[in-house]
Amino acid sequence: MEDLQFALGEGPCLDASRDGRPVLLPDVADSAARWPGFVPAVLNAGVGAVFALPLQVGGIRLGVLDLYRETPGRLTDGELARALLYADAAVVVLLHLQGQMPPGDGLHPQLADSWGNRPEIHHATGIITVQAGVGLTDALLLLRTHAFAAEQSILDVARDVVARRLRFDLDPNDNE
Repeated sequence: MEDLQFALGEGPCLDASRDGRPVLLPDVADSAARWPGFVPAVLNAGVGAVFALPLQVGGIRLGVLDLYRETPGRLTDGELARALLYADAAVVVLLHLQGQMPPGDGLHPQLADSWGNRPEIHHATGIITVQAGVGLTDALLLLRTHAFAAEQSILDVARDVVARRLRFDLDPNDNE
């Protein structure tokens, strides 16, 4: 589901990260107007409810904990309290991992492997800017769109671009 949200550029995880507050969707089907690409795909995958909880320390956003349920339904007060405790625990783990790194050495290897930090995606985006003659934002959009249309992960598509198995030339005959 995270790959799908990253590929589409929309979804509760991205909104929770951007806004710094929980996004609670007890019935995903009710959100089709908000996320027209995400909702049909998520329903097709058998997800009925999504609860996205930002992981942050003050104004510093570390990520999002996404919880999924097959059937629609609200979290009870007790379930929401436990979910928030899990989010707090995840923040402690993230901070502990990063605290193991010497200052200036970058992210802990287990943290650097997130979708947003995949060098293949950034590299492929740069390649697409040259191939298609577009800016970085449009190149990432082309990458995301192709991944969604091909029902592939964005990382797999990015690896194909980097390996020169897939091109995004302006002239469609150049791929032949």
